[in-house]
Amino acid sequence: MTAAIDETSRILIVNDDGIQAEGLALLEEQARALTDDVWVVAPQLENSGGSHAISLASPLRARKLGDKRFAVHGTPADCVLLAVWELMADKRPSLVLSGINHGENLADDMMYSGTLGAAIEASLLGIPAAALSQLRVLGQPPDFSSAREHGPSVLRGLQRCRWEPGMIINVNYPRPEAATGRVAVTKLGRRAPGTFRPVAGLDGRNVPYYWVKVTYGSGDDEPGTDLEAVRAGDVSITALSVDLTSASFNENLRRAFDEPVTHG
Repeated sequence: MTAAIDETSRILIVNDDGIQAEGLALLEEQARALTDDVWVVAPQLENSGGSHAISLASPLRARKLGDKRFAVHGTPADCVLLAVWELMADKRPSLVLSGINHGENLADDMMYSGTLGAAIEASLLGIPAAALSQLRVLGQPPDFSSAREHGPSVLRGLQRCRWEPGMIINVNYPRPEAATGRVAVTKLGRRAPGTFRPVAGLDGRNVPYYWVKVTYGSGDDEPGTDLEAVRAGDVSITALSVDLTSASFNENLRRAFDEPVTHG
């Protein structure tokens, strides 16, 4: 399987920040430099942290906003499902691009990311997919200067790449003030536990509630990780796989279950 894209190709753009997001508009603009056949199918509302969730207990509703442009009352993965099987059923997309996310998706963030969830759904359907994110300071609007400057060359690189089945490309653009212009092919890092933690409060009726607080720690400093790359100001590009099998630990399991069971 390849991600060879030319002027006859069809690209689907999705995200988890919602149909009105600035990063979505920028990614659409960059995709149109590759082909005229660009579709946008994105959530009506923000779905950050939604991971790979799909809607099973409620209907999906798609509102047409224009030619090849739809807002979906559903999750990012729902958007891919609906686009591939219904809205674009005459010709499935050649490539799915998810983002550009308003904030980083690095290291352990992958397990929570709605941006990645959409890319995973595309990959499960046999379509090459990339998730793209722009680092920002928490609580502040993202500055997309890095994504705007380096996005075209990143997409051209994805054009040239021969993708294996089940592969997803995860891209993180550094904050503009730190950007070096370099691209680093990386592996996932590991954050210290506690990025997401519930914080208690009391509402006006003295009833407890909890907000999930986000605190991005520094994580590991291991060379070659996505965390280390963006700290150095590089664009981080990581190949991910939908195959979650741990081959090494499977060997431990085989040895454990091959041993005779003793009863004391």
